[in-house]
Amino acid sequence: MIEARDLTKDYGKKRAVDGLSFTVEPGIVTGFLGPNGSGKSTTMRLILGLDAPTRGDVSVNGRHYRDHTAPLHEVGALLEARSVHTGRSAYNHLLGLAQTHGIPKRRVSELIDLVGLHDVARKRSGQFSLGMGQRLGIAQALLGDPKTVMLDEPVNGLDPEGIHWMRNLLKGLAAEGRTVFVSSHLMSEMALTADHLIVIGRGKLIADTSVDDFVARASQKVVLVRSPELERLRSELAGPGVEFVAGGRGALEVHGLTTEQVGEAAAAAGIALHELTPQQASLEEAFMNLTRDELEFAAELEDVVA
Repeated sequence: MIEARDLTKDYGKKRAVDGLSFTVEPGIVTGFLGPNGSGKSTTMRLILGLDAPTRGDVSVNGRHYRDHTAPLHEVGALLEARSVHTGRSAYNHLLGLAQTHGIPKRRVSELIDLVGLHDVARKRSGQFSLGMGQRLGIAQALLGDPKTVMLDEPVNGLDPEGIHWMRNLLKGLAAEGRTVFVSSHLMSEMALTADHLIVIGRGKLIADTSVDDFVARASQKVVLVRSPELERLRSELAGPGVEFVAGGRGALEVHGLTTEQVGEAAAAAGIALHELTPQQASLEEAFMNLTRDELEFAAELEDVVA
C-alpha cells in the first residue's frame, strides 16, 4: 500500500506537487495519469525517497522507503529503464542486485525467462533496443518478489505482443494481492488494464476514482436512439436543454437526456424503440476533458524543472 498525505514539493518558486493525498490499495491496478509536467514523475520520486518533500509525507507498506531493511522485497520500481551499466549483461545486472539482498541465482534466471530476455541474457545491455531495456527494467522491479510494484510508462518501447504481455502481468500481480501503481500516456491501454485511477494536474489531485466513474463524470448526457417514429419521438423529447443531432443509418443523437428519460418518454407515448444506447466518452476523451486547463501549466513547469 502507498499512502500520501499532503505531499508537496517545490522547485524554487514553482510548486511541482501541491498537497497530494491519496492511497494506492493492494489487489487492484491503479493508473496514475496527468499531463506532461503535472507532477507524476516527481510524485514517484518522492515515494521512493529520491527527492525530499517540502511538506507532507508518503509511506510504502507502512514505512518510509528508506526505513525498509530490504527494500527490493517491499517495493519494485521502474522509473528509468536505461539506468543500467551499459557494459553489463542483463544477467549480471540482475545478479549484482540480487546479491545485495541475498536473492538466489535461480530467481535471476526466473525473471530473465519471465520478461522474455533468455536469448539475450548474456548480451551487453548497452546494445539493447528500447523494448528490451524496458523488459530488463521490469525484471529488476520484480526481482525481490515485492509487495508493491510501481512502474513509470512500462509499455514504452514494447510491441503489441509486449503490451499484451504487460497488461496480463500487471493484472496477475494485482490478483496476487500486490499493490500495483502504473503511470502511462497510453489511455487505450490504461482503459484495459487499470481498475482505479489517480489523476493529477498542476500538481493537485483531480480525481481518485474507478475508471468507470471517471469516464462517466466526463461524459455528457448523449443517447443514440433508433425508432420507426423518430419525428414523433423528437417532438415528445423536445424541451429546454435538449438538442438533436442526426446520426448514421437513420439514428438520432439526443443530447441532454439520459437513457431512462428517453425510454420512459417513448413508452408513455407508445413509440417503439429499436435501439437506445448511451454514448459514453472514451478514457482518452474523459482525460482530455478534465485536464485541458492543465496543459499550459505543464509546459511552463517542464521548462523550470528540465
